[in-house]
Amino acid sequence: MASDVAEEGEVRGATATGTGLSRRRRRRWIRGGACGTAVLLGATATVGGVLYAKLDGNITADEAAAAELARYDKERPTSLVKDAQNILVIGSDSRSGDGNRKYGKDTGTERSDTTILLHLSAGRNSATAVSIPRDLMVDVPSCLKADGTRTEPMFAMFNYAFEMGGSACTIRTVEGLTGVRVDHHMVVDFSGFKEMVDAVDGVEICLAEPIRDKAAKLRLPAGRVTLDGEQALGYVRARKSLGNGSDTDRMDRQQRFLAALVNKVRSDDVLLNPVKLYPVLDAATSSLTTDPDLASLRGLYQLVRGVRNIPTERVQFLTVPRESYVYNANRDQLVEPEAERLFEQLRTDRPIVVSGAAGDATGTPGTNSPSYGTDGLNSPSGDRPSPTPTFRGNTAAEDTCG
Repeated sequence: MASDVAEEGEVRGATATGTGLSRRRRRRWIRGGACGTAVLLGATATVGGVLYAKLDGNITADEAAAAELARYDKERPTSLVKDAQNILVIGSDSRSGDGNRKYGKDTGTERSDTTILLHLSAGRNSATAVSIPRDLMVDVPSCLKADGTRTEPMFAMFNYAFEMGGSACTIRTVEGLTGVRVDHHMVVDFSGFKEMVDAVDGVEICLAEPIRDKAAKLRLPAGRVTLDGEQALGYVRARKSLGNGSDTDRMDRQQRFLAALVNKVRSDDVLLNPVKLYPVLDAATSSLTTDPDLASLRGLYQLVRGVRNIPTERVQFLTVPRESYVYNANRDQLVEPEAERLFEQLRTDRPIVVSGAAGDATGTPGTNSPSYGTDGLNSPSGDRPSPTPTFRGNTAAEDTCG
């Protein structure tokens, strides 16, 4: 207390030379600066809190799916490897909502336009995205419909599951098909996809030839092209007019685009720059529906933090081994035992290698089968099967124009 009084007296005791006055002004400036800093920090915290609340409120929690999955929890696969995670990403073709109506009439139903099972290794040193064809013939369990009734189990196209029973039915169908436990899921619609691409100022791809597609409203030159959100949506959804017109070709195109998107986000340091990150997060969350555990910025941050350091060459994309369905060439069926080999690698968190070279990944024409070496050690019939089968696919490190 004495020192405080002495300091106070010293400040008040102005001298003819103005020393005391100078000290007093300096102390006022320091106090004012401190107050200004406090106000600034308070304002920043308030703005940060408002922005956080906005982003946090963008995400829709899929409570209905959580309840339905809990009902069948005892029937679902068990996670075999601690800390490995599997996220089912579903692209919905819903026409509901202002941003989606121009793509067609809202019939009140929606199908899974794109479905990807994303496997994150336990050590977070690799990420493998496996596309599941919408035309794949699968066993769909009895599922709860939006009107409260239940469907009958049936053998049908894969996207029937989402149309009839939403995300819960799709998850149960994937788990029954693969034996892989789905830990989380996300559903993104047309609008959310477009906004995400626009938020990163477009994504660059490489086209071997020009595109003139009236249905997709695409007119693009050959070579390197930067697609905005609308163009990107047309590019990944177009089917009959691009490539060989197959769904497999479209999935390959989607995978190449996603790889380019990963590269764009990383090359611009989006994850480390708040100014660039906010619009991306706003776009990514505004049309996002997830399981309750991911339905918050904290949940998404925990997920992103675990994968942001994965090298691009270890971010892999492939399609389940498939071929034309024996009873309908316009449908798909799994190629066995190659498909089960893939699912086993995912379940046990063992390495998977992808290659774009035809000679490295084609077991049967028109399939996505793994290849093995010919030295006996890497052969499926050898005494020591290879732990790293190679599937046709690509990585985020590849340059499609190279």
